[in-house]
Amino acid sequence: MNALKTHASNDKYYCVVVLFLYFEGHCCVAMWLPVHTVCLRSQTACRRSFVAALLKFTRLEDVELPPIGAKDVLVKMLAAPINPSDINMIQGTYAILPDLPAVGGNEGVAQVVEVGSQVKSLKTGDWVIPKDAGLGTWRTEAVLAEDDVISLPNDIPLLSAATLGVNPCTALRMLSDFEDLKPGDSVIQNAANSGVGQAVIQIAAARGINTINVIRDRPEFTQLNDRLKAIGATHVIKEEALRRPEIKELFKTCPRPKLALNGVGGKSATELLRHLQIRGSMVTYGGMAKQPVTVPVSALIFKDVKVRGFWVTQWKKDHSNDGRAFRAMLDELCHLIQQGKLTAPACTEVGLQDYSKALDAAMQPFTSAKQVVIM
Repeated sequence: MNALKTHASNDKYYCVVVLFLYFEGHCCVAMWLPVHTVCLRSQTACRRSFVAALLKFTRLEDVELPPIGAKDVLVKMLAAPINPSDINMIQGTYAILPDLPAVGGNEGVAQVVEVGSQVKSLKTGDWVIPKDAGLGTWRTEAVLAEDDVISLPNDIPLLSAATLGVNPCTALRMLSDFEDLKPGDSVIQNAANSGVGQAVIQIAAARGINTINVIRDRPEFTQLNDRLKAIGATHVIKEEALRRPEIKELFKTCPRPKLALNGVGGKSATELLRHLQIRGSMVTYGGMAKQPVTVPVSALIFKDVKVRGFWVTQWKKDHSNDGRAFRAMLDELCHLIQQGKLTAPACTEVGLQDYSKALDAAMQPFTSAKQVVIM
């Protein structure tokens, strides 16, 4: 698939257009009824049915570019990942939903090709990422408002730039905003092999903070254990180990955590709470198990734990009137990347024309590699 030659208003580019129709508070019956029916028989069949339904409501098409306004920039998309939030948005279950039809993708990196006459902060050749979710990054080119993007140094790896705006930002904020963590302190997290989890490991290691990383058991546990330790994990344990007496041996060499990071929910979150220090905090940023977080009464009464939530999109909205906080966060993350202390998660690069394969792969269980669409 070739990017198109010019950028006049009647030129075209390729994008993945999400056509899923949803109603406020309810998903389209045609989408969900077959999935629920199959779920009763087989989880594997459920996944296959869901992926097939998901792909039914997406397609690749070429659309016309609008003219470049005085405060707009024309960008060529370089790479864009597929995140769980992208899937949720197509499902119609995410907290923010675009008007339909819409271009998919909430994260990615682009290069500025042309700037409008009144653009001050960007120039041709700059790399940029979206300031917020919902921009639509699964496309080859776009005309965007200057205020909707923010620049990055173009000497960092492409995959690091493409995956910078969501997971590393989430990790940095959770490590910074909820507990006063000092070198030698500990953090415990589930979903440690996720994009957020890998960023937490590396940022914490750069700050001298121990990480206790919980992952589900799997056939390749040893290889994943080695990979997480290679990027700075202090301890890697299976979920079952949280409920066994030998976990006490770990805390003889590592202090109990001040902070727990929950991306799973259900029993996994409850187990994290059990191991927090008195007056520690558990921050929930995801719910991959699709189960509620249950907080034992004893944890509230006798340990006075704090149970919080975090959504990086809300953080960005809260700081949208003053771009200095977002700029400072990106600068800190890019500095870690340039020092070799923060790398992108394991990624599988897929061409835009193969987006359906990437969506399918992103939905598979025990996925260790993030699908990144290369334009």
